[in-house]
Amino acid sequence: MRLDKFLKVSRLIKRRTVANDACDAGRVMINGKPAKASATVKAGDVLEIGFGAKAVKVEVLDVQESTKKDDAKELYKYL
Repeated sequence: MRLDKFLKVSRLIKRRTVANDACDAGRVMINGKPAKASATVKAGDVLEIGFGAKAVKVEVLDVQESTKKDDAKELYKYL
């Protein structure tokens, strides 16, 4: 699955366009490397997202095309 779509489906970032902009600005990394919005995300990857002064680090547990709001938290775990 594309990185920008995963960020939206998992609700780490609310909108796909915002996720796309974050990737273009270099604020999203997959396994320690800067990633483009079109990068492929799979289970086991470690994502690091920079939000202003703080960074969020999560491990991808599952990849789904769509999910309910309550189930979105099961797609990743915080590190």
